[in-house]
Amino acid sequence: MLDVTQIQEILPHRYPFLLVDRITDMEKGQSITGFKNISISEPAFMGHFPGHPIYPGVLILEGMAQAGGVLALKSNDLTTEELQNKVIYFMSIDKAKFRSPVKPGDKLVYKIDILKLKGTLIVLDGKAYVDDKLVAQAELKAMVVDK
Repeated sequence: MLDVTQIQEILPHRYPFLLVDRITDMEKGQSITGFKNISISEPAFMGHFPGHPIYPGVLILEGMAQAGGVLALKSNDLTTEELQNKVIYFMSIDKAKFRSPVKPGDKLVYKIDILKLKGTLIVLDGKAYVDDKLVAQAELKAMVVDK
């Protein structure tokens, strides 16, 4: 549905911190599904951990938030010009759980549902899967602000 070039038109993030490769499904105001292919060439693997590469949980949460950011910004029906002047700030992360390690070669699928969308405030239920197995989840609260 959205490739990485289209995602970059919505989000300000860039390599090495753009953590969504593609959006595969989106229902504005409701939910979004996207993914990141986890490669051994990820910069985080240089130090997390040498000889035992595990994708950091904080990056899984950030990827969920970025997918949720695409949903929030697209749900507000902003023009391309308006999108370029917006950014999303994390306000809180609650109920975060990491259930299984994510490793190089995995396809990390983000499934995000809106729990609350009121003006510039958004509360998201985020889940991350590898091979249909839940690997992480969290409730994310964020706010859309002007740059």
